[in-house]
This record gives sequence, structure tokens and C-alpha cells, in this order.
Amino acid sequence: MHALIQGVILGILTGGVYALMASGQTLIFGIMKVVNLAQGAMVIMAAYLAYQLFTRFGIDPFLAIPITTVLMFGFGVVVELLFLRPLRREDKSELSLLVTFAVALLIEGVLSVTWGTTYRSINASYANSSWTLWGYQITVVRLWAFVLSLVALGLLFWILNRTRFGRAVRATVQNPESARLLGVEAQWVSALGFGLGAATAAAAGSVYGLLYPFYPGSHYDLISRLLSIVVLGGLGSVGGAVVAGVIVSTSSAIVASTISPAWSEMTFFVILILVLLIRPQGLFGNVDRGAI
Repeated sequence: MHALIQGVILGILTGGVYALMASGQTLIFGIMKVVNLAQGAMVIMAAYLAYQLFTRFGIDPFLAIPITTVLMFGFGVVVELLFLRPLRREDKSELSLLVTFAVALLIEGVLSVTWGTTYRSINASYANSSWTLWGYQITVVRLWAFVLSLVALGLLFWILNRTRFGRAVRATVQNPESARLLGVEAQWVSALGFGLGAATAAAAGSVYGLLYPFYPGSHYDLISRLLSIVVLGGLGSVGGAVVAGVIVSTSSAIVASTISPAWSEMTFFVILILVLLIRPQGLFGNVDRGAI
């Protein structure tokens, strides 16, 4: 029972970070109907930026988040303008898979040339610190990462529900044609939405570098997990991505702590298959349209 509860604690704390990563990806799909295969690469890119700021300038990874977020937001806007906007609307959903995968390979290549292919990690002074509460270990990094994820997700929900841009996003998701008739600039909504998705990757990437060693090819494993979370939660549903991120992370941690870490990686895909057999649109997905 102790191992089970410890696994639940670990899974919930880690799930917040996965939810933050996946929320940006599902936001991009909801706005543009684009499956962004570069989301994992952008997370790793942000981890390298945080690593550089920490090793070169001594900036704490958590304090570096505003810097990496702004940089990655600009990067996301540029990617949408240069690589996705020129695609024809009728072919965009299919061709975007190839384009975003090419962007991921480009990011991987640049990171490999710049930092090499060896594993890196952000070794802050508190990286291995933990607290013991009623006999259960709570690592400092995971706790602060969870708090950060809650704050970032809360800010994302506020943007989507309380700002003019958020209303434009939701209108574009629900009915693109009607949104255009009402004066919504769908193209700029797409660019800013892709930038916002990249910004969430930046916030998660700084934390990812504290939690796990990484190298330029780490995005391959990461994108498979993110796609599982996005599909499980329901394509286009940010809330669904949050719930799915916590579910799969907690399940994986429970399996790792009670059975074997070797089986924990399978948990993502087993849960995904079971849910899709029962509810193909995912937990919170809508068959007809996005559900932001």
C-alpha cells in the first residue's frame, strides 16, 4: 500500500508537467486542425535554452521560464508563418504532419550541432532535495513543477476564457466560417495560437530539464507520450489534455512502483487503446468539432 500511495503522489506531481506540454499541442489542433509533431522537439529545445541560461548566466530554470516562454512564443509564430501558412487549406491536415515532423528534425539537427548528442541535465542545488511527509517522499522539483504547471494552465484558461484573443480562438475552433464573417482574423489567430502552444512547451521544457536527462533525440519518446495524452483527452480539448495527463502519468507511476519500471512505459498506450475502444473521440472530445 505504501508503494501504491507513493506512486500516486509521484504520478500526480509529474502529470501536471505532462498536462502542460499536451495542452499546447491540443490547443494547436483545436485552432488549426494541425497535429504538431514538433511539440516534443520544442520542449527539448526549451530545456536546452534553460540549460544554457543556467550554465552560462546562473539563471535558475524556474526564473528562466519568462525568457524561454517569450523566445519560444516568437519561434512558434515564425514556424506557423513560414512553414504552415503556405499550405493549401484542403491539404493542411495531412501535409502538416510532414511539415511539423520536418521542423522537429530541423530542431534536432540544430541542437545536435550546437550542444552535441550527449545527455545533459540541469543540476540545480535543489535538484535532489525532497521532503518526507507521513513517510512519503515528495521531491522539491516535482512539487514546484506541479505548482508551476497549475499556474501556467490557469493562465492559459484565463486567456482562452477572459480575453478577446481567447474568444477569437474559441470562435475559430467552433465555427471557422462564422468567425471569419464576424471579423475574426483566422490567420493571425492561427499564428498566435501556434505561438501560445510553443510557449507552453517552453514552460514545461525548463522543468523537464530538471526532472530528466535529455539529448536532442529525446523528443521521439516525448512526442509519443504527448500524442497519447492528446488523443486520450480528446483532440481539441485543453481540459481533456489536463485530465488525461494526470491519468496516464499516475497510472505509469503506480505500475513502476508496484510492478516494474520496465512496464510503466506501456501504460500510456494500454490506457489509450482501452479508452478508444470504448470512446473513440477520447474522454472529452467531440465528434463534430473542437472542445476548447
